[in-house]
Amino acid sequence: MKFGLIAGNGKFPFLVIEGARKKGVSLAVVAIKEETDKSIETVAETVVWVGIGQLGKMISFFKREGVERVIMAGQVKHIQIFSSALPDLRMLKMLYNLPKRNTDSLIGGIADELSKEGIELIDSTYFMHDYLARDGILTKRKPNETEKGNIEYGLHVAGEIARLDLGQTIIVRAKACVAIEAMEGTDATVKRAGELANGKLTVVKVAKPNQDMRFDVPVVGVPTVETMIKAGATCLCLTAGKTLIFDGEEMIALADRNKISIVAYAPKQM
Repeated sequence: MKFGLIAGNGKFPFLVIEGARKKGVSLAVVAIKEETDKSIETVAETVVWVGIGQLGKMISFFKREGVERVIMAGQVKHIQIFSSALPDLRMLKMLYNLPKRNTDSLIGGIADELSKEGIELIDSTYFMHDYLARDGILTKRKPNETEKGNIEYGLHVAGEIARLDLGQTIIVRAKACVAIEAMEGTDATVKRAGELANGKLTVVKVAKPNQDMRFDVPVVGVPTVETMIKAGATCLCLTAGKTLIFDGEEMIALADRNKISIVAYAPKQM
């Protein structure tokens, strides 16, 4: 069976390629001109570059390569839907038929278009299960009582905004919402929270209650902790089994050096 990859920005696509290679699988890669790191060409055997709205070109490439299953990995900034990129006819038709243009609807629409051509969009962690956060305290320091209260409150609110597909992250201080993620992404949300109320912040980043693991899977890494340090955040709460951790050892070591607590809760506990 031939696999394909739709590569967004960041390390995620590179790690998928690495994970697939370890299993003896090569990937036909669609790289997004506005997002994907150009060095993707040095690690992938087959790459085609498409614009953000060139759905028809992407599908034609996969069909030409004999791809039957596709993984989507790496962020494509939601704000791109308001950019000057010109969608092709197939993308225009898809957008026209969408009832709304949030993340689930947009990527769900792309999945439907792929399916019409006999191509299945599959779990984005298919080759990356070792990167999923394990349940429990991940750092040396446990959350203190104040942070536990923030987590309890934050999990409830974050679960609601995730269910509504508004974002995955909420920043809490003293059981009050300081910032809620929309289109800007986690790091920008944490930075904004730090500007509003620097210090004693708890970051709660969750998967949706019925997270579709094919896309928009929560991701954290060293940049997440670096941004938390600058914002004065002291605790990070994740969804175990549904959040990818990149450069995990380095991230945890950085958190430990700065006395940041990181905890992952299993979905049933959330």
